[in-house]
Amino acid sequence: MLSQSNVRRVKAGVSIENLAASIARRGLIQSLSVLPVLDAEGNETGMFEVPAGGRRFRALELLVKQKRLAKTAPVPCVVRERDDVILAEEISYAENADREALHPLDQFRAFQDMRAKGMPEEDIAAAHFVPVQIVKQRLKLASVSPKLLDAYAEDGMTLEQLMAFAVSDDHDRQEKVWEAARTLGRSQSWQIKGLLTEGTVRASDKRAVFVGIDAYEKAGGYIMRDLFEHDDGGWLQDPVLLDGLVADKLKAVAEEVAAEGWKWVEVALTLPYGATRGLRELPGVALDLTDEEQVTADALHEEYARLEAEYEDCDELPDEIDARLGELERALEAFDDRPVRYDPADIAIGGVFVSIDAGGALTIDRGYVRPDDELPIEPEASEGPEVDGITSAEPEALAVQRAVITIGGQPVEPDDEEDDAIKPLPERLIIELTAHRTLALRDAVAQHPHVAMTMLLHKLVTDTFLHGGTTGCLHANVREIFFPIQAEDLKDSVPAKTVTERQEAWKQDIPTDEEALWNWLDQLDDTSRMTLLAHCVSYGVNALYERPNPHSGSGVSEHGLQVRFAQADRLARATGLDMVDAGWRPTFGNYLNRVSKPRILEAVREGAGERAAQLIGHLKKGDMAREAERLLADSGWLPEPLRLADLADDQTGEASTESDTGDAAALPDFLPDDEDDAPADEGDELASIAAE
Repeated sequence: MLSQSNVRRVKAGVSIENLAASIARRGLIQSLSVLPVLDAEGNETGMFEVPAGGRRFRALELLVKQKRLAKTAPVPCVVRERDDVILAEEISYAENADREALHPLDQFRAFQDMRAKGMPEEDIAAAHFVPVQIVKQRLKLASVSPKLLDAYAEDGMTLEQLMAFAVSDDHDRQEKVWEAARTLGRSQSWQIKGLLTEGTVRASDKRAVFVGIDAYEKAGGYIMRDLFEHDDGGWLQDPVLLDGLVADKLKAVAEEVAAEGWKWVEVALTLPYGATRGLRELPGVALDLTDEEQVTADALHEEYARLEAEYEDCDELPDEIDARLGELERALEAFDDRPVRYDPADIAIGGVFVSIDAGGALTIDRGYVRPDDELPIEPEASEGPEVDGITSAEPEALAVQRAVITIGGQPVEPDDEEDDAIKPLPERLIIELTAHRTLALRDAVAQHPHVAMTMLLHKLVTDTFLHGGTTGCLHANVREIFFPIQAEDLKDSVPAKTVTERQEAWKQDIPTDEEALWNWLDQLDDTSRMTLLAHCVSYGVNALYERPNPHSGSGVSEHGLQVRFAQADRLARATGLDMVDAGWRPTFGNYLNRVSKPRILEAVREGAGERAAQLIGHLKKGDMAREAERLLADSGWLPEPLRLADLADDQTGEASTESDTGDAAALPDFLPDDEDDAPADEGDELASIAAE
């Protein structure tokens, strides 16, 4: 019988079933400790009580009840004297308190030994009543470099750090990263994982999604996985192989599209924002549904309506119904996205853009005509469609194009020892940043019709009455200002998507015939007219930096640039534009690795505080830029080209009445003030920008 002397009274969290299963498999490993039960006269009654081993006793009872153990099965016991000087409570307490749990490393190695002797992972999990995932994790930890395991055994490393090292199977790399982490002071688990995965490609990268993990592995690629945290699919270790697979797949798609008879097919990993600027979009006719497709679409609509009506009163949809409704929505959307038929004569002079969107999906944009191809073309007679001018015919061309896109053609500054001086920002970086701001300003102006009208009237009144010679921030013809230099992420920015969606929405309603357009505009309500006006005016916003060059005929003077920036600030204030709300964040690629170390430290000091700047001050530039990205992620910090200037400066810039060729106020400190700051070939490029 159980004894009242057993000190284990709290039963919460105590498992009897697992212990019973263990005893059934292995037998009773540890004997029970029992005392004889005495009657009133002090005589033994033949019964025994269990002060130490009560849980084992109840597990044995459960096995008997389940008929997995005979009632008369012998149980090894240590019989103690009733009048022993050692109390039963002391024995019970010592049995529980004097135990020493295995070191975690011993657990990992025990599982490793079991598997080495032929025991499958599933059997190990079943024998020890843990999920298979736990077994996989412990085996993974046991496979880390022996040197690191020794450090962990001697408390020189935490379990979290050891888990981070388990991401990689390369012992040599693990050991080098451990030394580097301790030297650089980057020994937190997430920092170790970052060092181990440096140079790899996330499985969520659009290239990996486009190719597919199965195809990558089938081609011999290896994926690093994190068994301890959500790793978003892991890390692909062979970027060269991945890029080759992307190139091959895009080339195959381009050849299929070219077979349709288009004059040119332009392929890019990422199409720049405004890639279709200046091209005529061909009108196409969406193909009607076939009878079979129509029957399928009707059935999907009917099922969707039935499920929606059946569960309309439910506060929360069952998971399977929610999933089914999602499947139906996607299937119906596929019917809405119909193939488009183009006139063969248009196909002969038109072209196609092939690229990958931010989510890794293939995008094929058909039907664009370049200005040089607008002349009538007499197609040569041939048995099949003739393909001419395919820009993606050679894989080498894809590789070059992808390289430009992935790195943006941006010069990488050497990680040399730098002085502490804050130098002007690189000219190309300023142009990219001001392109971000220009696009965000367009979006903001289009959402504020009153501001757009005021801006337009200001421009017209200035030209009519003040005869101003400076173009300023608004090109009121209206002519869209293209971004010849832009960061790779501009196309996927929030303002870019919003502007494009608004443009596409208006295109659906606006007639293409000039006479019909006039009648349509004439009948448009005032609210819609103002909204459309704001949208059109917004395309003329120009807050771009360009090198002052008033002598080029189409360039801008320093004074003109000051006026442009001052008006851009005024627009930002009037529309309430905040570049942080517009989605811009300082990252390794779009700013931090493009500037000097003093500027990185200045940014961290302003955005995260002096203490944070001191913590990264000793790092090399690349490491400093990556740490700065993490520190500034949610700080709301912006570089000077994206900030609002002081009101006093703005008013000074607006009030200046100097001519374009006269003296003007100095440009902001962040702008390059020396032509030698830019490479010679970049000067030619900027001259063409001014001409645009």
